[in-house]
Amino acid sequence: MDQDKPRPARPKQTTRARILDAAERLLGQGDAGFSMRELAEEAGVSFATPFNQFGSKAGIMLALSERRIDAMRDRLARAALPATAVARVLVAVDIATAVMLGAPAVNRAVMAAVSAPNDPPGNVAGRSAAWWAEALGSGAELPAATRSLALTVLPHQLAIAFRGVLSFWTAGELADEGLSRQARAAAAGVLLGFSGAEDRARLMALLEAGSGRS
Repeated sequence: MDQDKPRPARPKQTTRARILDAAERLLGQGDAGFSMRELAEEAGVSFATPFNQFGSKAGIMLALSERRIDAMRDRLARAALPATAVARVLVAVDIATAVMLGAPAVNRAVMAAVSAPNDPPGNVAGRSAAWWAEALGSGAELPAATRSLALTVLPHQLAIAFRGVLSFWTAGELADEGLSRQARAAAAGVLLGFSGAEDRARLMALLEAGSGRS
């Protein structure tokens, strides 16, 4: 009988994941100033363990930022993506904003933390640029004359543009309901100089939609 069959064991959660999950719970409760002792207690580990795993609270916040990018990459990999580079990037924008809006209080706290100087600095910029490079793919339907340059510079410029939008959202100057629209407008502005005629009208419309304050 089926009930006699042993149930498959659940994957064991790593210590790092337990600590990051605990940090997210504390941030979700509005406790951005949690201490490492409070974190250790929430995670059910020794006081030294978070330091051994991440070095510092700043290291934990950087790891949480990387976790967000990993979630975006996972969703992008599972998405039914359009054929053209411009359309792919706009889908990626929607994925990225959906991840950030999935837990706004947590993600605002993470963004605020990683925007401060860290020693040593993290590699959020590099990981973010790699994500946008995945979104661009091979650059399908970008003008051939500038495609190579586009694939070189657009990942970094899209990362900077999206980070800029997130900074205003983190500061409370941009409401949750305006994040997607403004992120699309920012991406459109970056893409416009490398787009073909068939994409320009759509990008201009996104820029116009993002011209109002939210």
